[in-house]
Amino acid sequence: MELKKPQLKKISNTEWEIPKSFKKGMNVPARIIGTEAIIDSMDLRVYEQISNVATLPGIVNYSFCMPDGHSGYGFPIGGVAAFDPEDNGIISPGGIGFDINCGMRLVKTNLTYKEVKPKLKELVNNLFEKIPTGVGRKGFVKLNENSFRDVVEQGVKWCVNNEYGWKKDLEFIEENGCMKGADSTKVSDKAIKRGFSQLGTLGSGNHYLEIQRVKEKNFFDKEIAKKLGFFDDQIVIMFHCGSRGFGHQIGTDYLQEFLKVMEPKYKINILDKELACAPFNSKEGQDYFKAMKCAVNMAFANRQVILHRIREVFSKIFGKDAENLGLDMTYDVAHNIAKLEKYKVNGKIKELLVHRKGATRSFGPGIEGIPKEHKKIGQVVIIGGSMETGSYILTGTDKAMEKTFGSTAHGAGRLMSRTKAKKMFVGEKLQKDLEEKGIYVKGASMKGLAEEAGDAYKDIHSICETLELAGISKRIVSLEPIGNIKG
Repeated sequence: MELKKPQLKKISNTEWEIPKSFKKGMNVPARIIGTEAIIDSMDLRVYEQISNVATLPGIVNYSFCMPDGHSGYGFPIGGVAAFDPEDNGIISPGGIGFDINCGMRLVKTNLTYKEVKPKLKELVNNLFEKIPTGVGRKGFVKLNENSFRDVVEQGVKWCVNNEYGWKKDLEFIEENGCMKGADSTKVSDKAIKRGFSQLGTLGSGNHYLEIQRVKEKNFFDKEIAKKLGFFDDQIVIMFHCGSRGFGHQIGTDYLQEFLKVMEPKYKINILDKELACAPFNSKEGQDYFKAMKCAVNMAFANRQVILHRIREVFSKIFGKDAENLGLDMTYDVAHNIAKLEKYKVNGKIKELLVHRKGATRSFGPGIEGIPKEHKKIGQVVIIGGSMETGSYILTGTDKAMEKTFGSTAHGAGRLMSRTKAKKMFVGEKLQKDLEEKGIYVKGASMKGLAEEAGDAYKDIHSICETLELAGISKRIVSLEPIGNIKG
């Protein structure tokens, strides 16, 4: 089927609407956040997918796509939609993603670039050695299937109790590192078997760990940047990973389950089987939600164990305790998740199930769930770019709460497929070119490096500028890469 760009209605310079008339069965319009230039370069399949999402039962207001949007499984990557459980609202694995709670974590240090530069290769090499990267790697935390069930029900609290973290880490993680109500009895034995050996692993694809440099000239809001603990020439560490094969298996299991019951039992007809779903309040819907929470908690714990390794490596190389090196968390945000949150709809406060697929929460100041230290500035938003272009720290806004169900973009967003990137770029050459630019990269494979070339992604600077223009996030500081390990 040939895909065509729909006739878009311009709502503002950063918001465009696909009307309900575009496709039979749309319950709400679809909206895309982006400048005209971003819209012009948008993957055509995004329009098809975001309008399919608009046909799902119980959807509220609009189906959204963020400016980093590109085609995904079911929802586009960058897709956001809220469903009303009281109005037959559904839950869909394709609206959450298979790497459940793939997310970002940022860790500060009190080290400067001058102190780190002579030890950069040693740091990257040690991190690459100590943190398993790539497909099928096992973690260093030795668990059996029963202890792994404890991890997925308790999240980061399990890590802290087992000396893989500091108690104060909990405050700076979305959901404090544990979604309540996780029930491992709703998870298949196959998922447990895939997951129990993977705690503390980075994974493959676009998962990475990056050492970054802060420059005061890159501050967009000096006051907030300093409140968050940033200073000129500081070194910070950012990393991106999720629930690994465990989350993927949970998504696969429930997608298949929903396909069996959706039409005969619940009379739900969908335009794309990748959007397989069940009513949120049904037994199947609730079972998946409880299993999804297990994957969310596993991902939080996975990032916590990786943080523990980072602290060990920095401590060893600099000969100081991690505390003395200032290796404190700034924040940990989740992508690929569904959460019950309260929003005003038609003048009434309603509890909605918000799906974020390759999208980040962007709560404004004063909202419940933000760390106390961030209450006045809004939730910290971490948006990763490519290993060539750098990343951004933003904060959430009141407008995001009103407009996009407290949501924003999650990254730069792919501009070309992995297959195309591998044809266009050579990993060995890319690695050499990056080192000449002052960025030392170690990868699990050269093909994997080629897939993650900077030119394979959208322009992170344009994406973050667009988020600010749309009012759904506020830029605070951009961060420059100097060292990277890739899965």
